[in-house]
Amino acid sequence: MNTTVLQSGEDVISSPEVLSLLQRYQLIPHLLRGIAINRAIAPFSCTETERKAAIEQFCEHHQLTDLTIFNTWLRRHQLTKAGMEELAIRHVLIEKFKWATWGNKLESYFLKRKADLDQVVYSLIRTQDGELAHELYFRLREGEQSFAQLVPRYSQGPEIHTGGLLGPLPLSQPHPSIRNLLSVSQPGQLWPPCVVADWFVIMRLEKLLPAQFDASMQQHLLNELFETWVQEQVQSLGEMVA
Repeated sequence: MNTTVLQSGEDVISSPEVLSLLQRYQLIPHLLRGIAINRAIAPFSCTETERKAAIEQFCEHHQLTDLTIFNTWLRRHQLTKAGMEELAIRHVLIEKFKWATWGNKLESYFLKRKADLDQVVYSLIRTQDGELAHELYFRLREGEQSFAQLVPRYSQGPEIHTGGLLGPLPLSQPHPSIRNLLSVSQPGQLWPPCVVADWFVIMRLEKLLPAQFDASMQQHLLNELFETWVQEQVQSLGEMVA
């Protein structure tokens, strides 16, 4: 016997159709994500103070400034007041789960990831003309011209819009050949042209910005560990559904 799950006007969706629709609209991973998180946060709870603060923040974020707007929002999202409040405190419970699971592992994880978290600022010129690359390198080395002067005229990449200056960006982001040189550079060190893919590249490290194990970094790492865990859970649950 089919059971009506949802009706909108003359459209009726029965329970056997739900899985098919979720698959068609590629919503199963989103559903599995929600299931995994719900299971994880089930043992956690909020204090009354945390609950009130979370609900106030939720209403402020969604601009639910009066009762009319609030009720309209509930109808649009097909939620009850209790359902909205549960949604509002969900973030608090997730954060509690994160800290309980990985809080005491953050520092060791930071040390393991530090090489990828350090940031650099560097100047770069790229050209496919090897002879020109060496000429430009000597001009830079002798102080005859700067990157800002040479890049707009001679470089052939998006760095022309910034006078050759790139960053701050994670040290892990540049091409491996560039990353290897930057990782052993001192600020101000100018490298002769090297071949990277189809380019002759000249670069100079301007700044090295070592990653700091501060509150912002801890939250970043916590979120990273959480997302890795979520993807593993979604994959595992997905194999069960399949």
